[in-house]
Amino acid sequence: MIAGVRGTLRSRTGDRVVVATASGVSYELAVPLGVLERLPRDGAEVDLQTVLVVREDGWALYGFDRDFERTVFQRLLGATGVGPRLALAVLSSLGGARVVAAVRGADLAALCTVPGIGKKTAERLVLELKDRLSDLTAPGEAPVRSPAADQAVQALVNLGYGAADADRAVRSALADHGTAAPAELIRVALQLLARRA
Repeated sequence: MIAGVRGTLRSRTGDRVVVATASGVSYELAVPLGVLERLPRDGAEVDLQTVLVVREDGWALYGFDRDFERTVFQRLLGATGVGPRLALAVLSSLGGARVVAAVRGADLAALCTVPGIGKKTAERLVLELKDRLSDLTAPGEAPVRSPAADQAVQALVNLGYGAADADRAVRSALADHGTAAPAELIRVALQLLARRA
């Protein structure tokens, strides 16, 4: 089992990175969006914890810079119908702390913002994972979003923005303006998204 990879970050494409080790072996790893954003520039040294998924059609390596997110990924894989791609999408859209909070709080709206997860899948995830995630405590436990913020994120997703981008924009809008009505959060978040485009 490959528990970790340490080496030079050679490249990144989409959700994949290539790490060249000192032994001359390069590994391609799929990583969540949050990990991708926290990685240093190409050419820098990285140390990633990994999960190796072996299937009939091949092996795939998934990388994490935090033990907490790696654990959440492994537990997501234990749910019925959740493969590594969907588990990675869940972590990319919500981040580890929000996944745990959404499952514990039966926040179906948050889970449904993940591409590929509908209401039935979200209900199944809550049912199967509530007990499995109960012992996890996120470092600096992420604040639970208000219903207004959830509505704003869902509205942005409905407008065609990615769930992760919508979530970040709404969080920034909340940080800048405090508590606000959904319409105000959407307005400010749209301005932030327009600046980033």
